[in-house]
Amino acid sequence: MPRVSVGSSSVEAPPGQSVLESLLRAGVWMPSSCNQGTCGTCKVKVLSGSVDHRDSPLETLPAEQRDAGLALACQSHPTCDVEVTPAGPTSARAGEARTHPLRDLTATITGVEDVARDTRRVLLALPEPLAFSAGQYVELEVPRTGERRQFSLANTATEDRVLELHVRLVEGGAATQRWLFADAACGDEVRVTGPLGDFRAPEPEADDGGPMVLLGGGTGLAPLLGIVRTALERHPDREAVLYHGVRHAADLYDRERLVDLENRFAGFRFVPVLSREETRAYRTGYVTDAFLADVSSARGWTGWLCGSPALVESGAAAFKRRRMAPRLIHREKFTAAVPSPTSLTSPLTSTGA
Repeated sequence: MPRVSVGSSSVEAPPGQSVLESLLRAGVWMPSSCNQGTCGTCKVKVLSGSVDHRDSPLETLPAEQRDAGLALACQSHPTCDVEVTPAGPTSARAGEARTHPLRDLTATITGVEDVARDTRRVLLALPEPLAFSAGQYVELEVPRTGERRQFSLANTATEDRVLELHVRLVEGGAATQRWLFADAACGDEVRVTGPLGDFRAPEPEADDGGPMVLLGGGTGLAPLLGIVRTALERHPDREAVLYHGVRHAADLYDRERLVDLENRFAGFRFVPVLSREETRAYRTGYVTDAFLADVSSARGWTGWLCGSPALVESGAAAFKRRRMAPRLIHREKFTAAVPSPTSLTSPLTSTGA
């Protein structure tokens, strides 16, 4: 069995496991995000040995990069003992920091609730606790399809026995229209793999209690809920503002939950923003414009962005305009899901990373 080495860590790579999966299952940190080969976050330099690139997209890993020894850790499989290092600026941490080991569990659906137009809350009870950080996501195996789909967790790390997912209906989607919005019912079992992703609340020792702003679009609210609740429980007096952008008032959800946070924590503010509906009850426009209008300087703040690529990119630009340090900007883009090569289903918009 080949081994994968990064930094001071070396792990076995069982057949069928990618470079990234082998490391994550052993609890070894590597930069990663989408786990589909589309974002390039997990790009590595192969220092020794060789890999099979499998289904690595040419758009993310062009031929010249492959020839230069680069690979996507989430797609490539070792063909022999291999040593890698991240190709990005985070290489110093790789192999040294530990993360929550990637695990497979069989969960039971215990709740399916419509919370907004085309949005459902799905609760999954686990047979045993799953260690994760607020903001991460899990993959679900879609019954009868062989497909896997990613969904962000709305939980804090202490809520480790029942996972909360926010799911948006996607027209024709195998995971949504044909399952979670169709015949999924309480008592059904579903295979869950997780945790995944680098979009996560900081470790307690790295959280100084400073001000933070969070911008989410649609079900991008889910991981932000876990992150902001974690942040406020750690530092009840901190300043935090969460902007939730949707198209219409009918798309808003969890208003009572967020108002409760406002009542419990004096420094927290929730701002819903509608982009396609004029109403006196809510702000209108885009969340980035609302942030720019409200905050004159974000120097020293941390920023958290989750939603479509357009929202994330415009949010990052808005944060920088208000003097936020780029290293303090955390991003989670919802990208198009990539069907497996044998699937006949069409790509979906994921409600997770």
